[in-house]
Amino acid sequence: MKRGTRFPLWVTALATALLLGIAGILWFGPHPPLAAAQEQGVSLTIYNQDLALVRDLRTETLKAGANTLRLTDVAAQVDPSSVILRSLTDPAGTRVLEQNYIYDLASTDALLAKYQGQEIRVVTQDSTVYTGTLISAAGDLLLQAGDGTVTMLRRDGIREITFPKLPEGLVTRPTLECLLEASKAGQHTLELTYLTAGMNWTADYQLLWASDEKTLDLNGWVTLNNNSGAGFQNAQVKLVAGTIHRVSAPAPVGAVPVAKAAPAPEVAERQLFEYHLYEIQRPITLPNNTSKQIEFIRAAGVKTEKRYSFEFTTLRYRGWGAIFDAGYGAEPAQANARVVLEFANSKDAGLGIPLPAGRVRIYKADVDGTQQLIGEDTIGHTPKDETLRLYVGDAFDLIGERQQTDFQQVSKDVVEESFSITLRNHKDEAVTVDVLEHLYRSQDWEIIKESAKHEKVSADTVKWTLEIPKDGEVTLTYTVRYRQ
Repeated sequence: MKRGTRFPLWVTALATALLLGIAGILWFGPHPPLAAAQEQGVSLTIYNQDLALVRDLRTETLKAGANTLRLTDVAAQVDPSSVILRSLTDPAGTRVLEQNYIYDLASTDALLAKYQGQEIRVVTQDSTVYTGTLISAAGDLLLQAGDGTVTMLRRDGIREITFPKLPEGLVTRPTLECLLEASKAGQHTLELTYLTAGMNWTADYQLLWASDEKTLDLNGWVTLNNNSGAGFQNAQVKLVAGTIHRVSAPAPVGAVPVAKAAPAPEVAERQLFEYHLYEIQRPITLPNNTSKQIEFIRAAGVKTEKRYSFEFTTLRYRGWGAIFDAGYGAEPAQANARVVLEFANSKDAGLGIPLPAGRVRIYKADVDGTQQLIGEDTIGHTPKDETLRLYVGDAFDLIGERQQTDFQQVSKDVVEESFSITLRNHKDEAVTVDVLEHLYRSQDWEIIKESAKHEKVSADTVKWTLEIPKDGEVTLTYTVRYRQ
């Protein structure tokens, strides 16, 4: 084992440069560069399913005949089976013979594995220099000198390792290697398209409910998330709202009418097949491992309605045969009224565009003008002219109690069940409430007695709409007959 071995200046310089480059990767983490050939343009179509379609135009000089191209700056989570490369300059005369995705990235362990059985140079924390053949790098390093002496070096005691060069097969970032055959020599504009995981988008909405609770102002934002392993500069971005069918997930390896003037939206919406597509109207730079928010809708003066509803049980009929157990769903229940904000996604209401699924935060101004959060909910993909109902929270001053008052087995195949629901209003104004009841014992049911007229909402749900006087109460009673 030799110490302090001298090396030619050019070897030392090369080794130092390699070491610094590798150290930047190893110790400071990967910093993927922004996509190349931006003067040609990059476009992204991002789906809300952890998926994006990348279209990258690049200029490359090809010779007539076979050409080997190494295309870097692709997403690390690219699906290799989705890669398509074609020449826009001479599509008929250019074809891809072979393409490989190289993802064996340079790292400490990868370099040591490649150099097993070869000579490397190691400097320890106390500045001692060791050179020798790397026998093993499984854990600590084992170096063998020319005289056969073997030295073990603990990894936590190593300051630097110098390798003569980057071994074949290792790359510093994911690379697509393609073999092309061109009949026309010269510059070609190449179109590279591929699918990648690690990219997603979500929608978030902020609603400011007016003090009279008759209108609201709405702002919608899209959040773009890029964890694909590549950055994209000045990219044209399109967002698809809807669920596309996929065989399996790839392995990673219009104007809005408003009550007041608003700036033009940054995102234009249009239909794409059975989905809706939102196109950002300016180029977007989206580095790797970042999130970016962009406003895509703004509307003011949207007409709203506030409703109160009671729902004492979530039991639903499951189609498993009639349930005639007297105690099923009969436990006494107490609940506060749910507060529901309801508005139509229509032009008449002041909106009227397809809204992608997302989270909605509802705010209301306090007496001093400060906005306070009063509730959150989510919406699904909502076409225009549909009604949105947002669960804001529970009304503190509206309380209801439900209890079973009678149960009779009329015959082997028939039972009758009665309930009393008392609703109390502690506000200093009268309110109108909805009471929803699920008829959960059988699909064959009939309400034979009731203190107010019901409305059938669905196959197993009915609704009563009642007015409760200020500081007063009302009692709803009904009897339902179930058949086997």
